[in-house]
Amino acid sequence: MTEAATPRGRPRSETARRAVLDAALELCQRDGFQALTVKAIAETAGVGRQTVYRWWPTKEAVLLDALRDLVLREAVRLDPDTGDTLRDVQSLLEATFTITHQLTGKALIGLMAEAQHDPGLSARLQGTVIGPRRHALREILARGVERGDLSDAEVSLDLAVDFAFGTMWYRLLSHHAPVDAGLARQITAALRKLLSPAH
Repeated sequence: MTEAATPRGRPRSETARRAVLDAALELCQRDGFQALTVKAIAETAGVGRQTVYRWWPTKEAVLLDALRDLVLREAVRLDPDTGDTLRDVQSLLEATFTITHQLTGKALIGLMAEAQHDPGLSARLQGTVIGPRRHALREILARGVERGDLSDAEVSLDLAVDFAFGTMWYRLLSHHAPVDAGLARQITAALRKLLSPAH
């Protein structure tokens, strides 16, 4: 059966789906959000534009799905639990920053910009990408408080999470310094000082 004759609603090919999602992130990171088009995504993925539109109504929807899919694939790296709180914090931040630097940075910036005047997109971005990442870091910090490794007496965990990811967003937007493993180490060291238990 040809693609044109495929009934609407038929379960999508996992190979084609992954090709579209990978193409969207790679093109966005290479060319930027504004230059990204559904036509380019389809051509790079080796599928027809109608195939993309059948599954996703906009390029924003493709990118959101791609980001969510990537988080699921990287679930182990993005939710470490070795028993060492600070090692887990650094591991999560290193994994997040590496992915952001290599593949997702421009997609995140573009979606965040669009979300400023699209409440629906803002909610989806928070629910599928930003919120889960914040939750993962907060959970690691909360485990550290429970173990006695950290304390939230002076600085709340929510503020600590804002500090960690706020630094990432500021660098992504201003381009004045890298978002990389070095930043992950610096933020981890700063969180250790901010949340050090009283002796």
